Amino acid sequence: MAEIDTLDLLVLGVILLGTIAYFTKGSLWGVVKDPYASSFAANAGQKTGRTRNFIEKMDETNKNCIVFYGSQTGTAEDYASRLAKEGKSRYGLNTIVADLEDYDFENLDEFPSDKIVMFVLATYGEGEPTDNAVEFYEHIRSDDVSFSNGSSLENLKYVAFGLGNNTYEHYNSVVRRVDESLTKLGATRIGVAGEGDDGAGTMEEDFLAWKDPMWSALAESMGLEEREAIYEPTFSIVDRDTLTADSEEVYLGEPNKGYLQGTPKGPFNAQNPYTAEVAESRELFKSKDRSCIHMEIDVSGSNLSYQTGDHVAVWPSNAGFQVDQFLKTLGLTEKRNHVISIKALEPTAKVPFPTPTTYDAIARYHMEICAPVSRQMISTLAPFSPNEKIKAEMTRLGSDKEYFHEKTGHSFYNIAQFLTVLSEGATWDNIPFSAFIEGLNKLQPRYYSISSSSLVQPKKVAITAVVETQVLPSQEAPFRGVATHYLAALADKFNKGAKSDAYDLTYQIVGPRSRHTGTHLPVHIRHSNFKLPSDPSRPIIMIGPGTGVAPFRAFVQERAKQARDGVEVGKTLLFFGSRNANEDYLYESEWAEYKEALGDAFELVTAFSRDTAKKVYVQHRLKEKSEEVNALLQKKALFYVCGDAARMAREVNTTLAQIIAEKRKITPAKADEVVKSMRAANQYQEDVWS
Repeated sequence: MAEIDTLDLLVLGVILLGTIAYFTKGSLWGVVKDPYASSFAANAGQKTGRTRNFIEKMDETNKNCIVFYGSQTGTAEDYASRLAKEGKSRYGLNTIVADLEDYDFENLDEFPSDKIVMFVLATYGEGEPTDNAVEFYEHIRSDDVSFSNGSSLENLKYVAFGLGNNTYEHYNSVVRRVDESLTKLGATRIGVAGEGDDGAGTMEEDFLAWKDPMWSALAESMGLEEREAIYEPTFSIVDRDTLTADSEEVYLGEPNKGYLQGTPKGPFNAQNPYTAEVAESRELFKSKDRSCIHMEIDVSGSNLSYQTGDHVAVWPSNAGFQVDQFLKTLGLTEKRNHVISIKALEPTAKVPFPTPTTYDAIARYHMEICAPVSRQMISTLAPFSPNEKIKAEMTRLGSDKEYFHEKTGHSFYNIAQFLTVLSEGATWDNIPFSAFIEGLNKLQPRYYSISSSSLVQPKKVAITAVVETQVLPSQEAPFRGVATHYLAALADKFNKGAKSDAYDLTYQIVGPRSRHTGTHLPVHIRHSNFKLPSDPSRPIIMIGPGTGVAPFRAFVQERAKQARDGVEVGKTLLFFGSRNANEDYLYESEWAEYKEALGDAFELVTAFSRDTAKKVYVQHRLKEKSEEVNALLQKKALFYVCGDAARMAREVNTTLAQIIAEKRKITPAKADEVVKSMRAANQYQEDVWS
């Protein structure tokens, strides 16, 4: 064989390089950038190399107002965006909306006195900051907090609004504590620190009532002049005529680029859901206006893991008939599958979903189009009314709180229903679509307490969900929950095996581009502090009426497994309540199985409110078991409550304090202190909702 000389090697090398270049064009080099691509990260959760110095960022972008948000589910972020937009349109502020976790705060003392900081902070769980606010919260609350030039914030001017729930003991504690810390450090608050109450259902009105006097105080402090608020879009809508809904680069509901390419990769989390397969679905009961679904989803193909007591987040989509009505109301029915890109008109704005996409995909997967219409949204849309008569009515509804509630309070109108009724069917085709991107909340995941034990089934997550249908005289179609009826449609598809048309909701069960064979739903796991004691011999007391029993089914399931494995298990006392023993006795047959495994260590106490002449609830049964409950608590039993926060959880708290006062012969005030100390020590844990 002849030897290869230097020239031959050189020629072969050139050929090899040319071949590599040819096959990697468009992937490793020569990539044509889409000029209309949004600022939405192609891969969820991906961070850019941007600066963490927010003062530097404000200087670079010529901003004089920064609105920080601490948000767990997206609501605080939406309020922050609304504040920023209103500050710009009414007062000419150059605003930027910022995630607290994206910046450092060591230089907070260098913030210029002629600029303003706004904080919109949600309180999460038992008085805790949201995940993205933890670092800021701990820094500002530290006993030895210091900044670049010392510890004084005398130049800092700020406003603050909190999102809380009065059914929790630590109502709006995050905004209160941040306000306290900033004031203590010398900062000046403009106006009062506002507080919104989700527990009372007044969050929106609390926000509106707070912001107007706040703006007046801020205008006086900064020398701002109010001007006529003219709508200025934050985003432009660009038609992509060269693309169709079949084009491979068009997002049809996929949350990120991995899903668009059909190869989603972990880690799966709140920015990147895992599309899990439904492994089991059955009805626990069904009545005229309610049913209850037990669903198990398989997460074995993911990195997802859970612990008993955690939550599973379900990513729903909007019902087909709601999408149809929304598009029809805006005159977009014929354009539903037209491809558009959303482009931010200023550098600090973030497009909230990936583009290019379609109007149908936006309405179906990304917007809360089914939420009750807000008064502020009505004000925003008033100038685009079909005629002057409707405009006058919209203006009055947007500005008059009492009149708004008189007309809408009991109707639960969503935006499309409201506009349709008000205009008697006239099309609202003058509204810039950007107004909905900015004004409607993003469609958020819904959280469910996991009703299975990770010890028993580590790769299958169980959900227990009641599906209710509320018929309202003011609406042609029944009022239904977004996520629960999505689950009902999935259950229907799973059990019937055909394309689901459950409840006439016409969901896209097969997912974007019909890629889901079988039955799937996007999920992620949220870890919780609602946990069994690490020592299985420690006694526990559980209060869980209705679907509040979900995590306790998991707790008892786990303890039954431990008992079968020869582990010593402590007293396990469960109080369960529902309407009728024959109608909605959740997991009735399973309790007998767990009793067989646990023996005397397990006790189930039931309260069926409609089976007796006088209604009996779980708190009444708790009082009847005062002796045993007090004895278990003195043995350091953990006390758990899950379910309705507004009534049940409060009454259980009151009843427990009464039991402690009576059995330990102490004053009610002292008993309240005992309960508070139990909470502080995590001996009393709640997983409740409004």
